[in-house]
Amino acid sequence: MIKFAQLFLSLTILITLHEFGHFFFAKKFKCRVDKFYLFFDFLFPFAGLMNFSLFKKKIGDTEYGLGWFPLGGYVQIAGMVDEQMDKESMEKEPEPWEFRAKPAYQRLLVMIGGILVNFILGIFIYWMILFVWGKEITPISQLKYGIECDSTALNMGLRNGDKILSVDNEPVNSLNRVTLNLIMNKSKSIQVERDGQKIDIPVTDNDISLILKRLKKSHFITVRTPIEVDSIIEGSYAQNSGLASGDLIIGVNGKPIQFYDEFHNELATVKGKSAELTVLRKLDTVRVTSKVSLEGSVGFFPNRAKYFPVETTTYGLFGALSQGFKDGMEALSMNVKQFVVIFTVKDAHKSVGGFYSMYKSMPAKWNWHDFWSFTAFLSLVLAFMNFLPIPMLDGGYILFILIEMISRRKMPEKVIYYANYVGLVFILGLMIYANTDWLRD
Repeated sequence: MIKFAQLFLSLTILITLHEFGHFFFAKKFKCRVDKFYLFFDFLFPFAGLMNFSLFKKKIGDTEYGLGWFPLGGYVQIAGMVDEQMDKESMEKEPEPWEFRAKPAYQRLLVMIGGILVNFILGIFIYWMILFVWGKEITPISQLKYGIECDSTALNMGLRNGDKILSVDNEPVNSLNRVTLNLIMNKSKSIQVERDGQKIDIPVTDNDISLILKRLKKSHFITVRTPIEVDSIIEGSYAQNSGLASGDLIIGVNGKPIQFYDEFHNELATVKGKSAELTVLRKLDTVRVTSKVSLEGSVGFFPNRAKYFPVETTTYGLFGALSQGFKDGMEALSMNVKQFVVIFTVKDAHKSVGGFYSMYKSMPAKWNWHDFWSFTAFLSLVLAFMNFLPIPMLDGGYILFILIEMISRRKMPEKVIYYANYVGLVFILGLMIYANTDWLRD
């Protein structure tokens, strides 16, 4: 419920403010706004089906309401040519208060309004995050034990304990930037230090495809850590064996081990059986025997966070603004690169996610830093997606208006009308595909 509540609040803020951007300019230029709705009061995209509101109140010419179908929201501006406008209305001369009667620059600002709000909001939230919390990174130079690799990383040639130096010979300071740079820049190599030597690991397009495919299920690389018990799962084999919080596991069945990846590998060889664990408990060395599940676990949460080095940079008000703008522009850049990756990397489209993926990415405990970070990023995602020149999206209208301004000839309303239907089919198909991500997970 906490994950759902965070996602719901984030979307509510973003949708409301996005639609307010359109509403603000429409009112400024004296367009009549018939409706302002959070969520749809119909079965989107079928405007005439299942029409009812959870709440509505009319103030002046505008009906403000809360719809029942929670997949967005909308502002209905009189005289705006879309798939909800009847053909008879298009045959009539536009009224002065209609959107289609306004000068091109005013219509352009009305359509840019939502995108502009999402962009400004994203930058503003990044600014405030940096001012309040600063910026935390896991510096690669401080990884005492190097990295821990998943199966994809191991198959590429990386090894547990490697120390990352650079990607494509460009230094990388933060651990989480490694995977991001590999995917978004379609990098060709990773440079690591192994046993005191510099080694170059080639990266293929197929490797990037596999990283993307597995990213929802496992980390490509993470921090390599000792096996310290953080907490015991109630009723687990670990609890029955006598393992306790703070125990440091240093051996399995008489074989010395030091790191969690080694522990995981050893348990995999005795699934469904028992294992003798050598444990350092304060100053004593003790041995406990525990059953091992068929999944290769004994039932405790490791204290990995203790071994994650964190470097925090704090900012003043103006320093946070400067860095917030840089972070926001980088997020936009990543959106563009992600769009390119989807169409150029094998099977990358399978990583496209919808509400389920967003829900899964939310923290299980309420965390304001993570909530606002997610909201800032999503705000810029919405700004970018709505700017795409696809009919029915804001970018489609913007494209038509720009063509009109350049050619000095107004686009025929019937062209816009039917183009919106094509765009609607495309967007609907994309939404259905994105929101079947739970079937692909």
